[in-house]
Amino acid sequence: MFLLFTSVTAWSQQGSDFVFRDNHGKAVYLPLGKISFADQVHSFHLGYPRPLTIFRDSTQSLGAPNYTDYRNPDFVSIGCGGQLILSFTDNGFMNLKGDDLYIFEVGPSREGVRVEISMDGERWHYAGATTGGKSMINFSEFRIPADQIFYYIRLTDLKDECTGRTAGADIDAVAAINSVIKLTLNADVLFDVNSTYLKEESRATLDSLSSLLKGVRSATILVEGHTDSDGDAEYNYDLSYNRCYSVVQKLKILLMDETPFEFKIKALGELAPKVPNDSEINKQLNRRVEITVLPPESYYSNIKE
Repeated sequence: MFLLFTSVTAWSQQGSDFVFRDNHGKAVYLPLGKISFADQVHSFHLGYPRPLTIFRDSTQSLGAPNYTDYRNPDFVSIGCGGQLILSFTDNGFMNLKGDDLYIFEVGPSREGVRVEISMDGERWHYAGATTGGKSMINFSEFRIPADQIFYYIRLTDLKDECTGRTAGADIDAVAAINSVIKLTLNADVLFDVNSTYLKEESRATLDSLSSLLKGVRSATILVEGHTDSDGDAEYNYDLSYNRCYSVVQKLKILLMDETPFEFKIKALGELAPKVPNDSEINKQLNRRVEITVLPPESYYSNIKE
């Protein structure tokens, strides 16, 4: 799968907050914008031979790309065989249509890295490698589950270049193209028992989400409602739907319809519990509203398979 050149050009017209270029001039469009970049260094193990000390700052791999010149330490060199693990804190990423990740490996030569991803930083899935100038990663080529959200990426240098001032791969940024935001909200925090009216206490949580979304030009927002198994199944379905509807209406008010979001409601009632409904604590966990922010469907219409 790939994005047509004409489509990239069209997206590029939407502004620099969503289109980024690597040091070879390639335009990369990120549907959810600047939030799509890695946020924290989880761990960093220098390889050997090592780069010069000034090129060992692992935090240079965070945020949007800022590479200017190979002599300036605005990237991190991970050393021959080195390993860098980054985490995403305000978003995750999924195996969706098209390419899923972009590795901004900079410098005059392309040095490959092995790419692995994880939901929790402990169990890892192999997701390919960047070699021969290839910086895109498409999870579908490696049977990555399509129903999971990942928050960690592990990059291991493939020992293509083990000499010089910047030995090992040179990482300027890592972007989640198929970036997603997911919040799971306890229904007891949002609503009174059997109620579909939002509590005043829910305002802070929804305010925080709406503030984050104002930096996103367009998105599909899926709101899923869940209940415990107490009561009639049809009643639980209606309750979960109406609670989703209340959340959607509140978000629309907070966002003041400034951004063309597409809202979708998925009421599941008692059909998809997180845990067995065999205790009051578990029932409370199952009473929830899940909000998933996805790239807009219009983005995927520009992808050719």
